[in-house]
Amino acid sequence: MTLTRRSRDWRGGVFRGLLLSSLLVGFVTLAALLVDVVSTGWGYVDGTLFTSPPSIDPAIAGARPAILATIYIGILLILFTVPIGVGTAIYLEEYANKKRWYNRLLELNIQNLAAVPSIVYGILGLAFLVRGLGLGRVLLAGALILTLLVLPTVIIAAREAIRAVPDSIRQGAYALGATQWQVVSRQVLPSAVPGIATGSILALSRGLGETAPLIMIGAVTYVAFDPTILGPFTALPIQIYQWVRLPQEEFRYLAAAAIIVLLGILLSLNAVAIWLRNRYQRRW
Repeated sequence: MTLTRRSRDWRGGVFRGLLLSSLLVGFVTLAALLVDVVSTGWGYVDGTLFTSPPSIDPAIAGARPAILATIYIGILLILFTVPIGVGTAIYLEEYANKKRWYNRLLELNIQNLAAVPSIVYGILGLAFLVRGLGLGRVLLAGALILTLLVLPTVIIAAREAIRAVPDSIRQGAYALGATQWQVVSRQVLPSAVPGIATGSILALSRGLGETAPLIMIGAVTYVAFDPTILGPFTALPIQIYQWVRLPQEEFRYLAAAAIIVLLGILLSLNAVAIWLRNRYQRRW
């Protein structure tokens, strides 16, 4: 018995050591990449990068159209994903009959779609949105495709947040004579806001960093004008990809600077998610 326990402890220690080593390798690699990007591009994070359009001359090239398009896409993602995602989560958790086949099919599809590669969404958007509906290669099409990409994540996060609300809260409200919608809108949703907000912002961060779906719908790499919702557009990941492909060394510095800007946007969103979670989280 003692030998079996020692053998089990030894194997557990080895496995834990391998896990810690893998974690260390990941952190060291990430830190090295961040140091390299910041040291390379920090000097190019200036007013020209934020106010000038792209150019063949790296001395005057900027990323204003790409930055604006990224912000527009982020706003559209919030407007599209949060109402649809939260509404779907409320239906599945509070109203849906689990025994109905269509509700089970809906849950299965949501779980499967959360694991679909982003390039598949790009192909889907190209076939049905850009060509099928005739929407064209515009910013709105890109936002809709990214909405399809992150929507399953938002739904799953919202469902988990709603499920975490104790059932005693619902039963107490029902005992006081509240209707089901009053219980959901006045008790469940306010209690689930931290989890819903955190999941939505993290999904938004993923959407803003995606490149493959935007490439599939033809997000152009050179846009010298400010984007519109129904006009051609580019985005920061596309602009970074284009600058890295160019032969001049200065464009690689500009790409590193654009990476810093994109990281700043994503880290700001993550900081907001952490603040919301810590500010409104409730201990049951």
